[in-house]
Amino acid sequence: MQPVLILGGSGQAGAGAAAVLRRWHPALPLVIGGRDIDRARRVADGLGAATAAVIDVGRDDLGLPADHASSAVVAALWDDHLHGLRHAQRRGVPYIGISSGLVEIAPEVVAGAQRAGAAPILLASHYCAGTAVLATLHLARDFGRVDTIRIGAVLDALDTGGPAGIADLERLSTATSAGLERRDGVFSWVAGPDAQGEVRTLDGTVLPAQSIPILDVPSLALATGARDVRFDLAVGESAGRRRGGPPSVETRIDIAGADPAGAPLRTTRYLVHPEGQRPLTSLGIALGVERLLGMRGGPVLPGVHTPESLLDPSYAMERLVALGGSVVDAPAG
Repeated sequence: MQPVLILGGSGQAGAGAAAVLRRWHPALPLVIGGRDIDRARRVADGLGAATAAVIDVGRDDLGLPADHASSAVVAALWDDHLHGLRHAQRRGVPYIGISSGLVEIAPEVVAGAQRAGAAPILLASHYCAGTAVLATLHLARDFGRVDTIRIGAVLDALDTGGPAGIADLERLSTATSAGLERRDGVFSWVAGPDAQGEVRTLDGTVLPAQSIPILDVPSLALATGARDVRFDLAVGESAGRRRGGPPSVETRIDIAGADPAGAPLRTTRYLVHPEGQRPLTSLGIALGVERLLGMRGGPVLPGVHTPESLLDPSYAMERLVALGGSVVDAPAG
């Protein structure tokens, strides 16, 4: 098999995904692409069966030799010129992008539509690369009908994903201050006071939050049929730091609807990881690579895909637990 090319492979998300892939598939060849060759080499040397390459996403050829071959391309950074996507399409290999906001995915969608038969494109610019969506769908399996989904994510202010992650947050915050929610079946922009919210954490702390425009909203709404879906993000001090430890991450998941017999049903659970968002984002990327390469499941057809259209939520949760994460009940009372 040709190597998986990871653009931004020496950053937090890219290096984390590479480490997860190496744990799952020891012989899978990887190319760690980055601007700093020494940093990329350190990551590659620590993995084994990996090489390093200088990458320039501003160049049409990414700065790679004309005969460079890959089995997949992972953009673990903002592929702002879409040269990574075009590189994958020209070679007919799968592509994963994780950094385009909801208001930025149009170029990726158009590029995929214009060459629909070229390669599979996985749009995974969801929270933690789709892990929160998969956890929510795993919980929704107990419902016969889902009416409402409310997600409340807590991201520690010291755990925003390194320089690339910080740049993503700053860029997306300037694109729009409005959030997107599904309200009574209609996808609606919310701004001002309507966009303000709060998240109650596992330890009972209530943090101010903001509705954000994120792919999780349409993914969950269309996958479950829920007429009301909202995603609020709180950035502040996580429970881990409040306990004197490192930043942790938690995502509150509220689902309301009916059980298979039609009786009212609601649940509140928390997706948590004591090491912050990096393991969850790395998991989402690695699951996508594994699936796109046919290492789990059949061949993936060319076209545009999202995490919930390709990945099995139950399997994703098994992998989550193995990486130290968990989905826990809300405290009583």
